[in-house]
Amino acid sequence: MRPRKRATSTRAASIPSIEVPDIKPTTRSVVVCEPVAGMLRVADMSVAPAPAILSEAELAEINERFETARPEEILAWATSRFPRGTVLTCSFQHEGVVLAHMLRSIKPDVPVLFIDTGYHFPETLEYRDTIVRLLDLPLVVLRADGSSGRGRPEDPDECCRINKVEPLQRALRQVRVWINGRRRDQTPERRNMPHVEPQGSLIKVNPLARWTARDAFRYLSAHHLPLHPLFERGYTSIGCKPCTTRPLPGSDERSGRWAGSPKRECGIHTILDAAALSPEE
Repeated sequence: MRPRKRATSTRAASIPSIEVPDIKPTTRSVVVCEPVAGMLRVADMSVAPAPAILSEAELAEINERFETARPEEILAWATSRFPRGTVLTCSFQHEGVVLAHMLRSIKPDVPVLFIDTGYHFPETLEYRDTIVRLLDLPLVVLRADGSSGRGRPEDPDECCRINKVEPLQRALRQVRVWINGRRRDQTPERRNMPHVEPQGSLIKVNPLARWTARDAFRYLSAHHLPLHPLFERGYTSIGCKPCTTRPLPGSDERSGRWAGSPKRECGIHTILDAAALSPEE
């Protein structure tokens, strides 16, 4: 489905980044945006709280209850149950922007993590800057630290590992609740995804699990939020420029990612293992 076209009225300037001065050495890949004309707030990710722990019984009860809950209710639960150490990962597609907007009225200081691979579409970076300014988001930009090289799109598994998985893995050692925008209808692999799931010492929260792309686009329209311009050109899932095309005919919306290969996921939701996400002693 192609969303209704909406013009982006604000053309934001590029936002510079600086190294976080008090970040742990194990998270040296984290950089945080400088305030621009007083419009950005610096996110505090310098202290790791205690691990987030839910019993099996509590987890089952929560997921049963959330099958009829609104995303805002799920976000309110996550940020009140774990008031410290909660982050949102956002690639600035429609789902992430929806969640960032919801959090502005629920808990506006939740850091918004963006993984800068060095291969994004220019339109993605411009749209990110527009949304960050519009919503006054506490943006944290994650980048590879260079110790493993840069990674090349010709080897997508290795490129994703270096430029996406490892930077996020280091950052997630400092947090305990990871909010993300995955939906069950995106791929067969996500069909049975719960709203709340443990992953190592983390709790992963999927507030939009029951939503569709149409739901997300309707939310953006209802709240007068601009669309990523590539959606207006027929893209349905947007990743790095060398590895993203328009969707294949008759396929799911992520079929334009790594088209022509069996690769389905970048790895941040599939190969981050429990040990890697545990806080360092």
